[in-house]
Amino acid sequence: MANATGRADFTLAGFSEVPELQALHATLFLLIYMVSLGGNALIIMLTSLSQRLSTPMYFFLKHLSLLDAAFISVTVPNSIANSITCSRTISFLGCATQLFLVLYLAFSELVLLTVMAGDRYVAICYPLRYELIMGRMLCARLAVASWLSGGLCGGLYTASTFSLTFCSFLVQQFFCDVPSLLKLACAGTQTANVVITAAIFVLAVGCFVSITVSYTYIFHTVLRIPSAQGRSKAFSTCLPHLFVTTLFVSSGSAPYLMPKSSSPCLLDLLLSVFYTVVPPTLNPIIYSLRNKDIKDALLSIISGKPTPSN
Repeated sequence: MANATGRADFTLAGFSEVPELQALHATLFLLIYMVSLGGNALIIMLTSLSQRLSTPMYFFLKHLSLLDAAFISVTVPNSIANSITCSRTISFLGCATQLFLVLYLAFSELVLLTVMAGDRYVAICYPLRYELIMGRMLCARLAVASWLSGGLCGGLYTASTFSLTFCSFLVQQFFCDVPSLLKLACAGTQTANVVITAAIFVLAVGCFVSITVSYTYIFHTVLRIPSAQGRSKAFSTCLPHLFVTTLFVSSGSAPYLMPKSSSPCLLDLLLSVFYTVVPPTLNPIIYSLRNKDIKDALLSIISGKPTPSN
């Protein structure tokens, strides 16, 4: 079926063709979406209103919540609507737009997680110089760089992917993603995409190596802290970020590293859920449940009594 752009529409395979399972999928995704939006909106509100949360760590956490809220909004509402209306068609332009937004937000989050690892490195390894190094101007520039780098990588990857010639238009996924679209490309048309993929892979590896090196120094410094309470406090600020980063990087890279198969695979769907749905939902829970500053800030706003800033 051709659309207004002159290109064929894509069809998203989704999770199931059984109406009852489609209704169950829509209900579960709606609940997850509401929890994710609520949790991320709460963190954005607290980090914006509370003086206690005016440090660089919470500044970057606010941007992470913004990215997560946008990230899950690109795929989940459309998937819910498709299950309710039993419509799986997405236009060529709509698929390209969705792919760009997914890549844009994913790369921006990866760069931001790298920046957050650097922030924890400075805070723990150079505590006396932390406020001098991580000034407001540097934090703002790092946040802007995270958003812009994601747009550049997403634009290049989307342009190279949709420059391919597609021999099929059935996407074995609940949204348009690169691995599924590459399976639809005709043989001999993927040279440009391989070059772009290699360049972006270098960027992703660079971020991963930077995070690994940062946490190597962090753990080396923390283990030398003589006070057990001091070590516990340092670990409490680092371990949630390390868990979030590991979950996001591992689930996001797995679909690209798995062997390509033209047949539908349930594992591909599950990995995509872990990549696009689970991190944006778990991040606010992980950061808020184990974070005393966030809980104190919430109680302060609820009670109307200000808490002293750090």
